[in-house]
Amino acid sequence: MRIAATIFLTDETITPVRLARELEERGFAGLYLPEHTHIPVERTTPNPSGGELPREYGRTLDPFVALGQAAAVTDHLGLGTGVTLVAQHDPIALAKQIATLDHLSGGRFTLGVGFGWNVEEAADHGVRWRARRELIRDRMRLMQALWAGEPTAYEGEFGSVRASYAHPKPAQQPRGPVTGPRTLVGGAAGPKLFAHISEYADGWLPIGGRGLTESLPVLRAAWTDAGRDPAALQVVPYAVQPTPGKLAHYAELGIEETVVQLPSAGEAEVLRALDAYGALLGAPVTGAV
Repeated sequence: MRIAATIFLTDETITPVRLARELEERGFAGLYLPEHTHIPVERTTPNPSGGELPREYGRTLDPFVALGQAAAVTDHLGLGTGVTLVAQHDPIALAKQIATLDHLSGGRFTLGVGFGWNVEEAADHGVRWRARRELIRDRMRLMQALWAGEPTAYEGEFGSVRASYAHPKPAQQPRGPVTGPRTLVGGAAGPKLFAHISEYADGWLPIGGRGLTESLPVLRAAWTDAGRDPAALQVVPYAVQPTPGKLAHYAELGIEETVVQLPSAGEAEVLRALDAYGALLGAPVTGAV
């Protein structure tokens, strides 16, 4: 089982450079970072986890800048977003950012795609909330056209791009219907989500990793119905509080990578968490849950 980590990096936490070096030296598989451009003070959207929204949500570093720093000081560490709020970006500019990071890191980038939860944040970006899923599908197709090996035009409902010279290209090679970096879509299980995954992604990034016994067969059926190779589907439980039993359960389901949650904290506290999680690296993943 590959163990990666996620954290809300902010202007008050451990730095991306120190964390990336520690993760690689300790044998972790990757670093995934979330994204929020801003958190409007006046809002009606509740915290999905309940209670007050934690302080770090309004202080997050830009994930692409932070991951660029992480890439520069590591050789093998995977780099990912958990998640990129695609609806809140200009897709042509985002395609360039993603391709550049994947190119400079030697193909180590994973694009986590998210639909978002904060209505007010999205509204400030001009996003029509009810249309955001179709907007993201459209923008993913537009970006994949820019990542294609030859100049490729795209005309969609929400945007278009002329056939263009657009370099650098992502280092990762096309596979099936997917062009660009490894792409995982986050969100709650359901037919709409699974249709998105099967259409333009490599797999699913389920937050917390609950209910996979029931939802994975449904996703696998949607995946194969879309003509995708069953062996190619990737499922990566995200922001997990890990235990040996939980990892064993994931392994029994055929899952090969898990992303554990680190505290949004200073260096000393984060390093203590890494010490605690370090016992899981290379540990057996068989046995009772």
